[in-house]
Amino acid sequence: MESYQGYIDHFLFKNDTNGYGVLELDTEDDDIICVGTFTGISQGETIEVEGEWVEHPTYGPQLKVSSCKVIEPTGILDMERYLASGAIKGVGPSIAKKIIKKFGKDTFRIIEEEPERLVEIKGISERIAIQIATQMEERRELRDTVMFLQKYGISNNMAIKLFEVYGITIKSILLENPYKLAEDVDGIGFRKADEIATHVGIKIDSQYRLQCGLIYVLNQAAAEGHVYLPKNILLDRANELMGVGQSLIENEIPELIMNKKIIMKNESGTDNCYTAMMYYEELGCARMLSQLNLRLDNRDSNTIDDEVNEAMAALDIELDELQREAVIGAIKSGVFILTGGPGTGKTTTINAIINYFVSKKKDIMLAAPTGRAAKRMTEATGYEAKTIHRLLEVSGNVEGGGVRFDRNEDNPLECDVVIIDEASMVDIHLFYSLLKAMVAGMHLIIVGDDNQLPSVGPGQVLHDLIMSAKFQNVCLTKIFRQATHSDIVVNAHKINKGEEIQLDNKSEDFFFLERNDTNVIYKHMVLLITQKLPKYVNSDPFQIQVLTPTRIGNLGVEALNKVLQQYLNPPAKNKKEHMMGETLFREGDKVMQIKNNYNLEWEIMSSYNIAADSGTGVFNGDMGVIKEINTALQSVKVEFDDGRTVRYSFSGLDELELSYAVTIHKSQGSEYPAVVIPLLGGPRQLLNRNLLYTGVTRAKKCVTILGSKDTLNTMIHNESEKIRYTGLTSRIREVEEGECV
Repeated sequence: MESYQGYIDHFLFKNDTNGYGVLELDTEDDDIICVGTFTGISQGETIEVEGEWVEHPTYGPQLKVSSCKVIEPTGILDMERYLASGAIKGVGPSIAKKIIKKFGKDTFRIIEEEPERLVEIKGISERIAIQIATQMEERRELRDTVMFLQKYGISNNMAIKLFEVYGITIKSILLENPYKLAEDVDGIGFRKADEIATHVGIKIDSQYRLQCGLIYVLNQAAAEGHVYLPKNILLDRANELMGVGQSLIENEIPELIMNKKIIMKNESGTDNCYTAMMYYEELGCARMLSQLNLRLDNRDSNTIDDEVNEAMAALDIELDELQREAVIGAIKSGVFILTGGPGTGKTTTINAIINYFVSKKKDIMLAAPTGRAAKRMTEATGYEAKTIHRLLEVSGNVEGGGVRFDRNEDNPLECDVVIIDEASMVDIHLFYSLLKAMVAGMHLIIVGDDNQLPSVGPGQVLHDLIMSAKFQNVCLTKIFRQATHSDIVVNAHKINKGEEIQLDNKSEDFFFLERNDTNVIYKHMVLLITQKLPKYVNSDPFQIQVLTPTRIGNLGVEALNKVLQQYLNPPAKNKKEHMMGETLFREGDKVMQIKNNYNLEWEIMSSYNIAADSGTGVFNGDMGVIKEINTALQSVKVEFDDGRTVRYSFSGLDELELSYAVTIHKSQGSEYPAVVIPLLGGPRQLLNRNLLYTGVTRAKKCVTILGSKDTLNTMIHNESEKIRYTGLTSRIREVEEGECV
């Protein structure tokens, strides 16, 4: 590691979004090229850098900077360069030279303590003098803050974010109550605040710490899918986190309740603790559902039935009894739920509902939680379907880290009917936003399969709506004749019932290969994807998806992606690469977005390479292919399945991961020509029935399971699912019964 001091002559490249830059540093001995993150640093400033020399294949030797701090220029030349650099608006080279000539080494002190003296220089008015002093002060305060926060392990990017939120008060807040940062600032969690608190000497039984820890535990539970935690579990987890004893922690709950940060409800004799946001989102959903849940067609069923017959005859669609009941229920009800497994005719029923409403000149909007699911819905119905985010017109983050939808209670959706497919994937946050954009008199038709895995985000909306028994719900159960020819469909229903399946490989679309060695599984997986399955299902190898129960282990996502990348997208001279942490990204790689980013800009390009559409927002689970790695721009271009192209800065690649293999949970809402599922042991909580059911039902033409028959049968017989603590069912019942205020 080598250290250098000098002033920034100029930036060769700078990304203002993430601070990454390439600059020329003028040191006493030589000019050197530095690459790294230079957030909040401008041309003309004097800095001290540490780093290692690297050889760039095109640009030669560069110092790869690992740390950088601004230092006060002390020499007259450095002062003049700084003032002349443009960092201070209103001061150019000519004015900078006059200031330095007049005040010499005393220049910075004069600007700070006696700025009125700047008017002694021709060309500087009193107004400009004040502006110069104010800008110098602001930049000094920012530099001081960044340097102060560096001592506590806070990055430059985060330091600037904190300065923007708190200004110079950040220092006193950090010394008095660093846990406030975890409450106010996205990206600072309890553990980081706790680390800072240890540095500044705050006691482990501090009230600030205990209260912040409780909120942190509830927020972590939300990341696991929970909306609340029973009080005893909350205290257990909080004590495991903070280690001060449950009684001390429990003493803080009443104050959090009084300050409306926690809502505690006694339900069935148990005290359940919600964050205020979670509780009021569930309560808000219950109230809005109650307002929507009207009888919208009071005609008798026979009259409606005749109209349905007429509409179906025109389309040559035949409905069985349950499907007909579903269509009539959707027509009559403000809120209607349609469920059913594969092959039970959900798509036919949705098409019948759509075509009935179209015949009545009703405006219909279709949506699904993911881009893949929306694309499938479009293909199945012939009508445009959007993601729910696009339906609600997402417009990026708001202050505090939330998301803003332009469609809301003040600007509702302009339609008569909203149909949401793959509803098992919808979490409580998204459902709350959807309901806010609807008004009484609209039809909300919710379609899904309650036997699939629940949403990645908190809640289990579809399940809770059904369990409330307050909305008309038709569950399709009959497997139609054409579907019985598919062992994917037949076996999925057997798995769902806990019945063992035939593994004799006499099927045309469902295969099991007993393999009990990880390396053998790797070998056969690669052979299947590269040679056997593409021809069998008439598909590209990249469309064949490996699904696995877990992220870790030899058959987890992380290990499988490294193996599959070697064979499906091997290195080549014409393919650029970039290493991010432990992941090597290569042009041509399959990748997946792993978190919601409402600010990422995307474009859809026309055949003439002109943007035909554009917007913001890329979401957890979106999959695409790396089209370009640009080392000069430090960016990666990804084209997603729905045609959107997005440029990621190198520093933003932590939002992407390879997706040759993905977890079954992440595959929800997707459909692939063929799936390969490796199963060879693992944690019992992951080896359950609905995980296997979800994985199998992702395949359109072929399922191949590689692994242990014992593991497969364990999953079929293990009907236990991870408990989710949610309260939507209770809130719906309370609202309907007038118990909620």
